[in-house]
Amino acid sequence: MYSIIVVPPPTTEDATTRTQFRLAPGEHLPFGRSVSEGGLLIGHDGVSRRAGEIAAHGTFWTLSNLSAHQTYVVENPEGAGEHIKVAPGRLDAPVPFEFSRIVLPAAGDLLPLEVWAPRHDYLRAGDGTDGEPTAPAFSVDRTKRYFAVLAALCEPRLRGAPHAPLPTVEQVVERLRPLWPAASRTSVQWNIDYLAVKLRLKPGPETAEPGARLNGKKESLVSMALRFDLVREDDLVVLSAPPRRVPR
Repeated sequence: MYSIIVVPPPTTEDATTRTQFRLAPGEHLPFGRSVSEGGLLIGHDGVSRRAGEIAAHGTFWTLSNLSAHQTYVVENPEGAGEHIKVAPGRLDAPVPFEFSRIVLPAAGDLLPLEVWAPRHDYLRAGDGTDGEPTAPAFSVDRTKRYFAVLAALCEPRLRGAPHAPLPTVEQVVERLRPLWPAASRTSVQWNIDYLAVKLRLKPGPETAEPGARLNGKKESLVSMALRFDLVREDDLVVLSAPPRRVPR
């Protein structure tokens, strides 16, 4: 049974149908500019002859960086900027993402090497639990307007642009106007301030020291929300205006 699928960087020859390598648990795939038969050949002068190796396991995979000087980055395209770095010479670095993109710096180019892992298994909620439930780390109500403001702030990075600049308050107002006609700069800014207190990025007004401010408030909110999955791509549905009823 195959567990890992590796898709090499696109070339002019296979721009429409890219070859796939399928690995069963325990199998390895070496890649580089000069590899043995069965390996992944990457014909680019900026790629090491023995650049690295992918090893398949049951529910995850590992990456060995065999280059002498170049760090590799493994991105999670579904994680709004989530990534890990594999230093030169690092062996068997475990990669936790279901869908990953290895970025190989190659003499001015960035070559993407995609790896698809099996769907992760999760413990079903409520199995074997007794007593009082554990208090949630973050109490977030997805039906409230403050969550719509947070979703609007996170939207550009959740849409596949992990380094996109955050929207301004005015842009958030325009984004929310179809579902919140009374939205204004003041009301949106109030919700941003409220989120900073609610998510414990700064103390409440009753305990805050006079003059204390949180620099980069929007950036801190978005960073925390994406890091702990407080806002996921599925949550962007809260930004959709309800369908208009057609009169009969």
